[in-house]
Formats: sequence, structure tokens, C-alpha cells
Amino acid sequence: MMSRYMGKTLLVFLLLDVSSCLTFGVASSSSKTARNSAPVTDVDSTVSGSFSYLEGVEQGAPDAILGIAQAFKACEDPRKVNVCVGAYRDSSGTPWVLPSVRAAEKQMLDTGANKEYLPIDGDAEYVKKALTFAYGANAPLERIAGVQSLSGTGACRIGGEFLGRFLPEGTKILIPNPTWGNHIAIFKEAGLVVERYRYYSRATNGLDADGLLEDISSAPDQSVVLLHACAHNPTGCDPPMDVWKKIADICREKGHIVFFDSAYQGFASGDAEKDAQALRFFMDEGLPVMLAQSFAKNFGLYGERTGTLSIVCADEEQRERVMSQLKLVIRPMYSSPPLHGSSIVRTVLSDEKLTAQYYEECKTMADRIGLMRTTLVEKLKEAGSTHDWSHVIEQIGMFAFTGMNEGMCDEMTNDYAIYMTRDGRISLAGLNENNVEYVASAIHAITDGKSIKST
Repeated sequence: MMSRYMGKTLLVFLLLDVSSCLTFGVASSSSKTARNSAPVTDVDSTVSGSFSYLEGVEQGAPDAILGIAQAFKACEDPRKVNVCVGAYRDSSGTPWVLPSVRAAEKQMLDTGANKEYLPIDGDAEYVKKALTFAYGANAPLERIAGVQSLSGTGACRIGGEFLGRFLPEGTKILIPNPTWGNHIAIFKEAGLVVERYRYYSRATNGLDADGLLEDISSAPDQSVVLLHACAHNPTGCDPPMDVWKKIADICREKGHIVFFDSAYQGFASGDAEKDAQALRFFMDEGLPVMLAQSFAKNFGLYGERTGTLSIVCADEEQRERVMSQLKLVIRPMYSSPPLHGSSIVRTVLSDEKLTAQYYEECKTMADRIGLMRTTLVEKLKEAGSTHDWSHVIEQIGMFAFTGMNEGMCDEMTNDYAIYMTRDGRISLAGLNENNVEYVASAIHAITDGKSIKST
């Protein structure tokens, strides 16, 4: 087997060398011989035949969100506005690197931080700080298995793989309808049976609490229930505390495993402690909790891929066994996590002054998003809209779930160069004082005389 692979590797190298040695200045004796003894047409024919195994590969569908972002970049309309991608922008429409993050990076540079590999499970001190941030200062970390992950996406993938290995075949994971688009693919890839539960009612533009409770109650015992810890994506509609308590009661009765996805702690309300209320309640109730945690939004570390996956265990012995299996999931998947982003978070949360500064900066982001939320509704009224937009005001977090249907969203893009997802979601981070009136006018023009509710 080894000799066959080695032969194929050598063949690919020689073919590449023949076709590219002039360009790259490669002058090996083998490439000179091949170049002098075989016409280029023969090489092209050989290369074409070598890649025949790729002939059956079909063109994949573009990502729904990232594809829109690419279309926005290509658009030459001077009016264009991007309210699609969920990344924070300041009041001038530019990305904002938090000053506390910059200060942490300077501190890291000044202290001579190196670029060594992290362990499979990541930076232990970072994980400790991250879990304390999520579960609270009094969390029983001694029985929480936690690993560093590639942001929230990686956390969901590790968690899904772990569940796929240790839960009975056919176990269902219940995911809200709607949800972040990647949830479905991630858990299907992990081998879980994905089912949707009612979450948001387009008929009322609000939480479908009765449908939610009924669906998780009627699910098979010991299912996995995915819950957004705060600032539900895409709706921005979170359950009130009395509904959270009912969800917890049902999960306890049914023996469900609760899988929280937390991407917006601190970013949702501006108060990280408040945004962790639901997670900590379930933890205090003694329910089996898993948590996918991301620092992309709340620390602005989008490209650093910084997060954690944690599993609450019964005791320390159980934690050690779970940790050993999480490492076995991670090792063949990506070996070990990146260093820089986790070092930033660890540095900020280890420094009392930087921590206080960070909390203020996070509140600044949340406050600006909140201002754009109210301003959008005000501008809609000024434009003459008679719709009830109170649902937008009541939502929380980065997004406004407007109630516009797919056709309306297409009009927003085609007629006004306003790029958004086709479910009616608007990223409020893309709005500022220079474009919010234009966006509101476009929404009014498209929705005037039409319903923003559907059955």
C-alpha cells in the first residue's frame, strides 16, 4: 500500500514539475529529461487523464449568507448597503477592533508570547476563564469538561461528533425553526437525526411558546434540544424567564440533553451576566448541559476562530473520561486549536483593568445596535409606514427579523441594492446614520399595502 501511494505521489510531482518548472524556476534533472523527451501535448493528455476521477464532482451550491456578501462586493451601485453578514460595524460602517483587544495584543507582544502548538484541548487557562465568563464565578469547573474550539461552529461540530459517538443510533436533536443555517448541516454531518421544533410565529412576529413547549414535550425521551442562550439568530426573539423555566421542566421530565449555543453573551443586552441567565438557570437546576461558546461577536474576534465546547458532568471522574474522549474527537479533526485569539481572551479576562474596559466596549457595541433598532423603526414611521413594527423593538441582539417575505427581500436587493438574507433578517450592524433612512424608505416602499405577517 505504501509503495503504491509513494508511486502516485512521485508521478504527480513529476507531472507538476514538467508543466511548471519554467514558471517556478525548478531545474531538476528529471524535469529537464521529461521536458526534452515528451511534447507538451502528450503531457497535457496525461494530466487530463490523471484527473478523470474529478469528472463526477458537481458544482456545490453557494453558502446562502457568504454568497450574498460576495454579490454585495461585486455590486457597483453607489446606493448599495450590506445588512446580511453578522459582523459588527461602527457608526462609520467600518469593522471595529476593540481597544481592549489591541491592548491585550500589545501586552502579549511585550511579554514575548511565543507561537508554540497548544495542547489538543487548548489553552487550559483560557478555557477556565471562558467557562467562568459563561457559567459564572461560582461555577463548579471541577466537573465541567471544557475544550478550546474553532469558535462556535467548531464547538457545535465537536459536540455533535461526541453525541454521535455516545448516544444510541437514531437519537434526535431538536433544532428551532428558524435557526442559524449552519446548525442543520453540522449536526447531520455528526450523524444525528435533525428535527425542527416550532420557535417563531410569522403570524404574530413573535415567539411561538406554545408550539415550542409542545414539540419538545412530544419528542422522544433523551433527545437533544438545541437552544440559543441569548439573542436568537435570526429572530432576535428570546423566551422570557417563565418560558425558560417551562422548557427546563420539560427537559427534566423527558431526560433531554440541553445543548446551548452562545454566540452573543454580552453583545445581546450589553450585560454579559444578564445574557447568561438562561444557561446558568439550567445549570443550577441540575440539568445535563452542553455549551458551544463563541468569542467572535462579543470580542470582535471573527477571524481568530475562538471558542469552547463544554459538557457539564456529574463529578470529576466523569469529567476526566469525557475529556479523554473529546481529545480523541479533536486530534484527527484538526489536531490542536489556534493560539492567538484564545491568548487575547485569556489576557483580557486575566487583567482586572482590561476586563472592565472590555465590558464597557461590549456595552458600546450593544448600545449602538439598540440605537439602530429604534432608529430604523422611527424612520419607517417617518416614511409613512402604518405597519406595527413593535416586534423589531422587542427583539434583541444583532438582527431584526422584519417579517418581509422572500419576494420582498428580492426586491430590496434587485431594486434598491440592499443585500439581505431572504428570510427577512436584517443585520442592524450594517446600519448607520448615513444609510438607515434609505433602508427604511426602501422597506416602506416594498411593504406598503402588503402584509408583513404570514401563516
